[in-house]
Amino acid sequence: MLKMARLNGRPEIFYSIQGEGKSIGVPSIFVRSSLCNLHCIWCDTDYTWNWVGTRFPHVHDVLPGYRKFQKKDWIVECDIRAVADEVAAFPCKNVILTGGEPMLQQPAFTNLMRTLRSISIDYRFEVETNGTLKPGPEFDAGIDQYNVSPKLENSNNTRKLRERPVPLRFFAKSPKANFKFVLAAENDLAEVLELAGTYQIAAEKIWLMPEATGWEALQEKRHWLVEICKQYGFRYSDRLHVQIWGSKKGV
Repeated sequence: MLKMARLNGRPEIFYSIQGEGKSIGVPSIFVRSSLCNLHCIWCDTDYTWNWVGTRFPHVHDVLPGYRKFQKKDWIVECDIRAVADEVAAFPCKNVILTGGEPMLQQPAFTNLMRTLRSISIDYRFEVETNGTLKPGPEFDAGIDQYNVSPKLENSNNTRKLRERPVPLRFFAKSPKANFKFVLAAENDLAEVLELAGTYQIAAEKIWLMPEATGWEALQEKRHWLVEICKQYGFRYSDRLHVQIWGSKKGV
């Protein structure tokens, strides 16, 4: 069974384009799991972890009517074959495993990848991960691309939680992995450079992306972020889904 995020009353599986990172613009099927081992203060999928009774702050706390989520209403357990059949109904073979933190459920996702490849060997799998968990051998064998997004201090996670040396060293050496850092301000660069140096992450494997859930914030931050990318030889990632759909989910 796979613990999936529930959105609009159903498991969150949808066909769209990849909005950020190395595969930006690529038509893709998204399979969103529930549960996360971090609690980013600006997270745009907080319905996967910000349950009633937890103490974690979120930027939406100040919004009128915002409440933490009832876990039973926002999580659904799904049969692997049923998920595979829904994915296979779309005219696309690039599948993105996302969350939450999908690597909390490696055995279930390994089963899903195996099931889909029994339908067609053409399926390709990317996983969006925060880089705190090391892949097991079977999961690693099934993944074509790791989109690793280590969280910085701006996420409001403690360093002990967000920086795990063993997984980061694994991803830094993996030819399948690229790194996507979310910057909220220019001074976040120092932490990116420190992580890149500590774990020997090559510049060509690093994408920098502005922390923004609206067009105006993207517009303001992209100008200085592009200059940083030019200076250090990093790649720039925009957020196409925010530009096209704003903060709408499941698109």
